[in-house]
Amino acid sequence: TYAQWQEVLERPGAETWVAYENGTPAGYVELDPQDDGVVEIMYFGLIPAFRGRRIGGHLLSHGVARAWDLAERWPGRPQTKRVWLHTCSKDGPHAMDNYLRRGFRLFDTKTEVEPEVATPGPWPGAYAS
Repeated sequence: TYAQWQEVLERPGAETWVAYENGTPAGYVELDPQDDGVVEIMYFGLIPAFRGRRIGGHLLSHGVARAWDLAERWPGRPQTKRVWLHTCSKDGPHAMDNYLRRGFRLFDTKTEVEPEVATPGPWPGAYAS
């Protein structure tokens, strides 16, 4: 929901980094720090039209670096001790290779059936003139 999304974005240390190509958003990485020095890459992805252009590797590398130096931008946050993310069958075909090349390693695998969720939006004010 919009309220849940707003709550995540207002958390101290939460950051979203956007990759652009020629002024057009190509993808983004969203960091969600926990109080114990762990940072989850909550979301990482590219708009399908921008896949295959080597943007994903650069964006993920940038996001990982920003996760490790998060405490430098957010006084009072603990130093980052671990950075992690989860992946699923909805990710692009090269996602796992990208994660492994950036130093991530497989920790666990699970098979789960997720309920279909309606696409959120439009957010309040989306159609304001």
